[in-house]
Amino acid sequence: MIRVLVVEDSSTERQLLVEIIAAESQTFAVVGQAKNGLEAVEMTRRLRPDVVTMDIRMPLLDGLEATLQIMRESPTPVVVISGRGVLEVRTSLEALQAGALAVLEKPAGPAVPGFAERCRALLQTVRLMAEVKVVRRSGERPSAAVALPSAVAGPRERPRAIGIATSTGGPAALQEIFSRLPGDFPAPILVVQHITNGFVGGLAAWLQSTAKVRVKVAEQDELAAAGVVYLASDDRHLGLSSHGHLVVSAAAPVGGFRPSGTFLFASMAQALGPGLLAVILTGMGRDGVDGLRKVKASGGCVLAQDEASSVIFGMPAAAIEAGLADEIRPLADLAGRLISLATIGGQTK
Repeated sequence: MIRVLVVEDSSTERQLLVEIIAAESQTFAVVGQAKNGLEAVEMTRRLRPDVVTMDIRMPLLDGLEATLQIMRESPTPVVVISGRGVLEVRTSLEALQAGALAVLEKPAGPAVPGFAERCRALLQTVRLMAEVKVVRRSGERPSAAVALPSAVAGPRERPRAIGIATSTGGPAALQEIFSRLPGDFPAPILVVQHITNGFVGGLAAWLQSTAKVRVKVAEQDELAAAGVVYLASDDRHLGLSSHGHLVVSAAAPVGGFRPSGTFLFASMAQALGPGLLAVILTGMGRDGVDGLRKVKASGGCVLAQDEASSVIFGMPAAAIEAGLADEIRPLADLAGRLISLATIGGQTK
């Protein structure tokens, strides 16, 4: 039984969330309801739930500050339930940086089209996030880079573009990397980040607030330019044509995902061959692994985030276990490695 603490200041929306969760009584039990962040922190400490659903805009203490306190005092998986206003989206992304695992849009009422589908997505996310082992957000030991014995000595040629795929924990990882890249970074970067529809624009703006490179949502047929990060748009795959133009595709989901890391990597491998540097970051599941097979077959290079710095090691672990990673790097080391490889080419360091 998964024990859930529901945090929401609106009594109507709180009751709706409780009803959605309680309807799956064989899987979930709502063990508490908090109407502000102070109550959320206290009830998490006292009730020890398996997962917390966290509102953002609340009196006394908002969802960001409550998440920060929970992760310091009694680390618990937190799923942010957010509106789509500019302030709420930005604060939700900051909560992810603070340690929350996922952000979902607040469900509308049962009369709204798509309500049942949104409920299923909410329950699946809460169930999966409850299984994640979270730690206090301080005192983490730095991890060392690993160059695998079978790895090539860096890419065969200087990368002409970089592809990145990530899921749970990705927004904070991307922020860490992009904030350290110079504005004149010499290659375009294409990114697939699994995130709730409606939030990618806010993600781009949030990443841009700390980045020197330009960050934007990808557009069909746009020429991929150096020093620009392109995020896959809502419910569309992202790829690259042989002429260097972006491909924004409504093709069928790959492995249940659209956008898909496998679509991204396979498309870029076909367009660039050994000129591709692929990076697989924190995330649940195996998205991207089949695409990385094509990256390796075409001569490209693969970097994987290490376990110690990953919120969830699923996607990088799957790539490493399949023998597809040339290097395993801690998050703090990735920006420097990208700079090294993209500017001077690289021998493994």
